[in-house]
Amino acid sequence: MKTDRIYIMTDLEGVAGVENFEQWCFTKGRYYDRARALLTAEINAAVKGFFAGGAKSIVVSDGHGDGGVDPETIDPKVELLRGWPNGWPLELDKSFDAVAFVGQHAKASTVGAHLAHTQSLHWIDCTVNGVSIGEFGQVVVCASELGIPVIFGCGDLAFTKEAQALVPGIETVAVKRGLRQDNGIDLNERDYTRHNAGAIHVPPVRARKLIEAGAKRAMARAKKGRYGIVPLKAPFERVVTYRPNDEFKTKRISRETHPTSVIGVLNMPFDPKPLT
Repeated sequence: MKTDRIYIMTDLEGVAGVENFEQWCFTKGRYYDRARALLTAEINAAVKGFFAGGAKSIVVSDGHGDGGVDPETIDPKVELLRGWPNGWPLELDKSFDAVAFVGQHAKASTVGAHLAHTQSLHWIDCTVNGVSIGEFGQVVVCASELGIPVIFGCGDLAFTKEAQALVPGIETVAVKRGLRQDNGIDLNERDYTRHNAGAIHVPPVRARKLIEAGAKRAMARAKKGRYGIVPLKAPFERVVTYRPNDEFKTKRISRETHPTSVIGVLNMPFDPKPLT
């Protein structure tokens, strides 16, 4: 399998050392800049491993809502993508040979996860054709429609288990593990924000070494055979359930369908209705 050009999707919540939403992941947080530095160091470790494994070109996509990558300290050999004006598949196209993830968290309502959510803390779950997926899974199904394999992901332990279940053969690295053992499905958005903030972390210096080694392994495995494509079957239905919040006091649900394309259904506008 060809591995010359890599697309790296990034996020902030799955990084070793990042503790909670309010202080670490939101722009007004006391440690937000420190979180960005930690993420960028993990990206650089993965980039080093991918280049050592034979990659010739890497695009890093800044996937954190408020921006998570420090452009001044990212490896100068990569290109940095910020903003997705065309929607899904987030500027991913067939010029890429493989997709990887750095700093990824588990999907919303995952038991044992750290800072788990999907899109916003308002979401309880998202399914496509009945399969529960998070932010990772949404990129995976887009990549699969384009014929691009997903070969690597690092983040919390619950995320790595989610990735392995959805994408057999993917190389993963866990850099922390969450401590909360309930899913928080019945919490409102405000309470869920603080629900799964406890974790045991791999020290960041060691985490980066593990990530670099994992990226090298992913490249070696990818060259030996094609893996990382999820089977898709049209038509496609996306269903999202929402938590109560300050604006909406009850759970809601949104259903959208597309006859031929999973990318198409992900780009459809949401129309939430009360969950009865």
